Amino acid sequence: MIMHRHLPAVFVAVALVVGLTGSAGAHHSFAAEYDAKKPVTLKGEVQRIDFVNPHGWLYLSVKEPNGKSVVWNVEMGSPNSLIRRGFNKNTIAKGTQVVVNGYRAKDGSRTVNGTNVTLPDGQRLFTGSTGTGAPEK
Repeated sequence: MIMHRHLPAVFVAVALVVGLTGSAGAHHSFAAEYDAKKPVTLKGEVQRIDFVNPHGWLYLSVKEPNGKSVVWNVEMGSPNSLIRRGFNKNTIAKGTQVVVNGYRAKDGSRTVNGTNVTLPDGQRLFTGSTGTGAPEK
């Protein structure tokens, strides 16, 4: 009987532990997914920007040497850190031509950890995550 009274508290405790470890495991270090020895510069047209946690994403259409356009996924800092730097999801309009600097994903996909975005007027926006182990640029 005493055990049954404490059962709901046990379920709540287990749910909290599972929930906290699940979200902590979703975050990753720079070195886990990106290669500091593979810097990349991309020039292309912004397709969309997502401000989602834990990282914002910029999707960029880039023309390959053969003329075919491919979409690159650019991981940025957290939405909160981007907003504190004056960058929000409306700062860059869809269709804007930009230059993105960053580092390639280790898995060879078209994914980049972005460090900055340069707008057509020359304005440069820092988009990197701080404290991730990413090289300073």
